[in-house]
Amino acid sequence: MTKNFVEELKWRGMLHDTMPGTEEHLLNGMQAAYVGIDPTADSLHIGHLVGVMMLRHFQLAGHKPFALIGGATGMIGDPSGKSAERNLLDEKTLRHNQEALKEQLSRFLDFESKESNAAILVNNYDWMKDFSFLDFIRDVGKHITVNYMMSKDSVKKRLSSEAKEGMSFTEFTYQMVQGYDFLHLYKAHNCTLQMGGSDQWGNITTGTELIRRIGGGKGYALTCPLITKADGTKFGKTESGNVWLDADRTSPYRFYQYWLNTSDADAEKYIKIFTFLSKDEIKQLVINHKEAPHQRALQRKLAEEITIMVHSQVDLDNAIKASNILFGKSTSDDLKQLDAKTFLDVFDGVPQAEVSITDLDEGLDMIAALSAKTGFLGSNGEARRELKQNSISVNKEKVKEDYKITKNDLINNRFVLLQRGKKNYFVLVVN
Repeated sequence: MTKNFVEELKWRGMLHDTMPGTEEHLLNGMQAAYVGIDPTADSLHIGHLVGVMMLRHFQLAGHKPFALIGGATGMIGDPSGKSAERNLLDEKTLRHNQEALKEQLSRFLDFESKESNAAILVNNYDWMKDFSFLDFIRDVGKHITVNYMMSKDSVKKRLSSEAKEGMSFTEFTYQMVQGYDFLHLYKAHNCTLQMGGSDQWGNITTGTELIRRIGGGKGYALTCPLITKADGTKFGKTESGNVWLDADRTSPYRFYQYWLNTSDADAEKYIKIFTFLSKDEIKQLVINHKEAPHQRALQRKLAEEITIMVHSQVDLDNAIKASNILFGKSTSDDLKQLDAKTFLDVFDGVPQAEVSITDLDEGLDMIAALSAKTGFLGSNGEARRELKQNSISVNKEKVKEDYKITKNDLINNRFVLLQRGKKNYFVLVVN
């Protein structure tokens, strides 16, 4: 029993354009669709998530999703030669990336289902690797005119904006390679729909043209809007780069913080796109948020839902604990439960000083810890005054002048957190 997939995308703000007849086609029983994914890293980042969420909604609507790893284009590299993220891959690296991506995709798509709409992962390198150049221009190239290819907006923009550099042959023919993927999946798996971002419309419709001219059939196209941020900055980017789904690249704490820090306008948009909450649940959340915006109900729910989906409930709990540390709602025990990476993420940018592990053998006195050994405070006199005023904490617990820092205070056998007042932090790194 299929549901109305197009209607679902519409109310979630995930529909940009469709080819005429697409909605009717999808209501006529189970269909197959695919989204292409760049395999140049062994992790997805949140820029990939819209396409992945579309595939998940497609499967939930009773249809069969295909995730296509673009191994062939990954082995070509970035045809414009401008992106450091798109480097030429060897087959071993490509296969490693493919397996890593499948593991991440399996958190969203059901590859193991016994139902007929189980998700399938394919790699276009598998059908392109033995395709000779002569075979390609004879069997595929002759069916699409240069006039047709030149009419695409993506080609027009590239030629007009970078006329001095021109456009490489590889870049120009990229739409043919992507179009052939659609034709291959149509013939091999009766895949009748390709989905992607709105910037992919030209490449997708080249595929529908090949299906019409070579396959003698009908292919459909559906695109989602490109995700933007209300302040004009790029979605999915931070000062340190992409927000990755891999916990080793972007810790669950940083991942959670990215969504928690979204603006009100963005949160209202993102919660429809990046969660599976129902229309009624989201309506109520928006009402609650507008009644008490300072409580950030939308951002909290968005961050919680997507962190659990990408990572786990345990990772979410730890991320919330880590977030609370900066706002005084935590204990020494909470600090000591943080792994080293999360600890460093939480206190990124906080001043640090190194001390020797031998300094802790007999206990490091507080005056030295605050002044002479670290420079956290300007002088021994200032250190004494702050200690007398009860404004100094070690690992979130108030201490007096007679306190000594020992190995028992170490967080992850390496760190000690000093604090003056509510907001001034300092990290001792013990080596």
